[in-house]
Amino acid sequence: MKVAATTLGETAGDLFAQTLGLGYFVTTIALFLVFVVTLTVQLRSRHYNPFFYWTVILSTSMAGTTMSDFMNRDAGAKYLSGGATSLGRGPQGLGLGYPEGAAILVSVLLAIFLAWKLSGMTFQIRDIVTFRGEALFWSAILVSNTLGTSMGDFLSDSSGLGYLGGALFVAGLLAVLVALMKVPAVPNVLLFWIAFVLTRPLGATAGDFLTKPHAKGGLDLGTAGSSAVLLAALFGLMAHAQIQERRSALPA
Repeated sequence: MKVAATTLGETAGDLFAQTLGLGYFVTTIALFLVFVVTLTVQLRSRHYNPFFYWTVILSTSMAGTTMSDFMNRDAGAKYLSGGATSLGRGPQGLGLGYPEGAAILVSVLLAIFLAWKLSGMTFQIRDIVTFRGEALFWSAILVSNTLGTSMGDFLSDSSGLGYLGGALFVAGLLAVLVALMKVPAVPNVLLFWIAFVLTRPLGATAGDFLTKPHAKGGLDLGTAGSSAVLLAALFGLMAHAQIQERRSALPA
């Protein structure tokens, strides 16, 4: 579900910012507002609801995509396609570059975890029941998804691995984390957060592989069609999770 949400976040973010020509800045503002709305619904819910929870995950993935692009990219020719002359409406990208952007985001994410640690609240997500705890949790999710986008774009654009190679590389790292779950000395909470960050570059590289043109190593399926298929898959998984949640709540 997380990979589906992050891949959809990549394709949908690109759909609004690039295909529809809204640009990174305008799209980031709009998607951040969507994140605030979905988070408000989640925080007001007294019980776990898969639709509410995964809608926030999706909104952080979409907002993280355009936030990362706005931070790292500029109006240079290498970021434009199809004869475009700008990155869309409003201000263009800041042009920090992937290493600098990732360094900033890593610092912010570590600051959130430090504040979380000093607060004395648990990192076990099933035990987060306070508003303050959820605020720290969702802040970490938003920043981690933005960081993951930067990592995925670096693997796709600058590492030489390409879209498919980058996706396979991250999938290999996730497989290592699965193996480490069997090692008692490695905390599962640590593995969870590393995996949570890594699923975002997996979604970023997989999303680009689906949508980018053949000349760039993609399948050229388009952002609209890919997003529609991924949205249907994610809603199907959310519906399944909702059914499982209701069954588990029934008395024996």
